Amino acid sequence: MDKEFAEKLIKLNRVAKVVKGGRRFSFTALMVVGDKNGRVGYGYGKANDVSEAIRKGVDRAKRSMIEVPRQKHSIPHAVQGRFKSAKVLLKPAAPGTGIIAGGPVRAVLEVGGINDVLSKSMGSQNAINIVKAVFQGLDDLMQARVVAYNRGKTLKDMWG
Repeated sequence: MDKEFAEKLIKLNRVAKVVKGGRRFSFTALMVVGDKNGRVGYGYGKANDVSEAIRKGVDRAKRSMIEVPRQKHSIPHAVQGRFKSAKVLLKPAAPGTGIIAGGPVRAVLEVGGINDVLSKSMGSQNAINIVKAVFQGLDDLMQARVVAYNRGKTLKDMWG
């Protein structure tokens, strides 16, 4: 079961707690997991050692998987995701364009199986908030077939 998912570490952070005898270190790991076929999830793990933090992040990511609507290895339409002050704009791109995105956005889209997309991150540069903004944007994506069905029309009626 483990081999069917691609895992990507987005951010590993060492945090220190000052106690009577000195500093006590622990680690946080922001992980993204996907099957490179439209399913992707993220998780945030915290532990006293790196490998345990990564394992916890992967476990949480597998529990928070969402289905991403795709259209020929891109997204169906442009969308903007927001979380707190992080904004991420995602736009579909022509085949062969690749993933034009930075850091956390690129990692999420790669493991999600989206190959051609343009993106722009605005506002906060906090990796956790950017990932949450991307997921909020991906959640807002709609399939053309579903929109037509909900309006009681055919695809031909809506788009000729």
